Amino acid sequence: MDHLLPVQLVELQRVATDLAETVIAPLAAEVDAECRWPAHSMRAFADAGLLGLQVPSELGGFGQGLLGLCVLTETIARACPSSALCYGMHCVATAVIAAKATDHQREHYLREIAQGRHITTLALSEQGTGAHFYLPETRLDADGEDFVVDGTKQFVTNGGYADSYVVSTVAAGAEAGDFSCLIVDKGSDGMQWLDAWAGFGMRGNSSRPLRLDQVRVPARNLLGEPGDQVWYVFEVVAPFFLMAMAGTYLGVAQAALDEASLQLRSRRYSHSGEALRDVESLQIRYGELWTDLVKTRALVREAARRGDAAHPEALPFILACKADAAETAVRLANEAMTLCGGAAYRENSRAARLLRDARASHVMTPTTGLLKLWTGRSLLGLPLL
Repeated sequence: MDHLLPVQLVELQRVATDLAETVIAPLAAEVDAECRWPAHSMRAFADAGLLGLQVPSELGGFGQGLLGLCVLTETIARACPSSALCYGMHCVATAVIAAKATDHQREHYLREIAQGRHITTLALSEQGTGAHFYLPETRLDADGEDFVVDGTKQFVTNGGYADSYVVSTVAAGAEAGDFSCLIVDKGSDGMQWLDAWAGFGMRGNSSRPLRLDQVRVPARNLLGEPGDQVWYVFEVVAPFFLMAMAGTYLGVAQAALDEASLQLRSRRYSHSGEALRDVESLQIRYGELWTDLVKTRALVREAARRGDAAHPEALPFILACKADAAETAVRLANEAMTLCGGAAYRENSRAARLLRDARASHVMTPTTGLLKLWTGRSLLGLPLL
């Protein structure tokens, strides 16, 4: 436990750690091998009340912000990265719903989430716009008291398992550049799930394309006002998503360091009895890896604290944290593979799984390159787009 965190968050971290060790970690290898959505993890989060992490306290949730999100996703990812990704995407979508929730949305979605009866997730990415997730081509047309949605979303985490999906669209009757977000409930007529994406890593997140063919959605499911999507993306989606992903990949990096530590402490040369940890060059390498990890964790948590405090200079910190966590995760996973030697190089070893999971960090939108570009533009006083 990190006892420098706020008291409530220390307790939440303790709960998450217990679940990670007793429920989540024992099935992590199966989740990866079978590309299986981690229902056991999500059920455990629901039973513990952790689905309500971003739900306001007056609705039965914990009212946590960015710091709580990065701490819990790191804790979970240390045991099972796919479970952390699924949980993180639920939390981000919850934060989006909560940002400007109407009375109906507060009671129908947020209170149900806090009570562990509802899982939500994001459906933003599209094949045509790729990493530019903030430029949807999915159409939204007004029809009486409903909206009609047409389009195809890609890489929907928790696809087919969530109870609702936060979908980005071109706003009904929009001028160029006007977009909206709305909630689409599972099982709506016209929703069609396509084949799940068979990933190299993060294999348990049920990332699937979603086809929306004349899907009717009640107007009360619109988030905010028509044309609010860009506000949602940069004021809510981006900070919460980046923090969830930074926390997740910090957890991957920590798990890789754990594997290296286990090998260095337990492996001995038969001819001398010397443990690997007694080798000076390996001591130096391990110390360098630990330093990389704690520096990245410090950046991520500083970004979270600034974001939660609405600090005027929070933006470059938030933009940089996922890119830095990605590079740290890949570097530590690579080094763990080397330090653990042949035992790690076998198919589906834990070190191999972590290396595959770490690589997802660079390609998951916003990509590392795009985030570095935005960080530089932000620091130089230039618009991001």
